[in-house]
Amino acid sequence: MKVTDILKIFAPGICLLLGLLWGCGPPSPPKNLDNLCEIFRQNRDWYDDARASYERWGIPIPVMMAILTHESSYVADAKPPRTTCLWIFPGPRPSSAYGYAQAKDATWEEYQESTGNSWADRDDFGDAIDFVGWYCQLSHKKCHISKNDAYNLYLAYHEGRGGFNRKTYQKKAWLLRVAKRVQATAARYKSQLAACEGEFRKKGCCLWPF
Repeated sequence: MKVTDILKIFAPGICLLLGLLWGCGPPSPPKNLDNLCEIFRQNRDWYDDARASYERWGIPIPVMMAILTHESSYVADAKPPRTTCLWIFPGPRPSSAYGYAQAKDATWEEYQESTGNSWADRDDFGDAIDFVGWYCQLSHKKCHISKNDAYNLYLAYHEGRGGFNRKTYQKKAWLLRVAKRVQATAARYKSQLAACEGEFRKKGCCLWPF
């Protein structure tokens, strides 16, 4: 069989596979980060993922979404900006943080091992928000932070639970300002979600006339 004949046989399948791969990339970041209802309307599967994380870990959806908003603005492959060498040349990144949740390598591996979700990806929204719920639940347990306290949950998220307990955040005025913004975002998201959550909750159905 000639090479051209082989290509004719497999070309349609290759094109289909490439098309599927092209169409399966991460969704575009939400256009309106100020409105949680609009975020979920643009990516309806995200509500289901957020709800699943809430039911698993007990961290309110507005709190988790506020953390993700301020960590990555929902850019799937977000990374910290590179440092510079001699004010000109790009240097290394300050940490291994990556993805929606800006989780570092070691912490993500801890999450994978703890949950048994070894296939979890930081650039997958469902995995990322489950990670946030898992991490905040541990902060609630080990740092005695209320599950509704977006301000302190964010400080523990950023500084680590050990850093939070040592109060390392007290010397970081910029971080305290960010935590205040996370708190305000969570409060706004809570009010917005109360008005629109019915759009996204899956309703049971009946098979008439049975």
